[in-house]
Amino acid sequence: MPNITKESNIQTVITTFEMTPGTCQDLLDALTDAYAQFISKQPGFIGAGLHVNDAQTRIANYSQWQRREDFQAMLRSEEMRARNRKIHELCRSFEPVMYDVVECFD
Repeated sequence: MPNITKESNIQTVITTFEMTPGTCQDLLDALTDAYAQFISKQPGFIGAGLHVNDAQTRIANYSQWQRREDFQAMLRSEEMRARNRKIHELCRSFEPVMYDVVECFD
């Protein structure tokens, strides 16, 4: 389960996807399958969440990894490269960006 705290040394990745309302559910299904069948089983995976905006034109994905290298190894795997090609067909764009948590508020 993701845990947002600035005291942690984990790698946070936020990925945004842009798509049409007509492909939102298909993209969400592809992402859910990728997490359930592959990503969540990779070394260093901690947790993730998928968020959809009201207009169904954007999905935001928040994931956490033990190390930056764990996330990069998952992305470079043959299976994820194949999945990302299919995911790319369902959206206008997507971009994973690595972040460090610098502050948290309750």
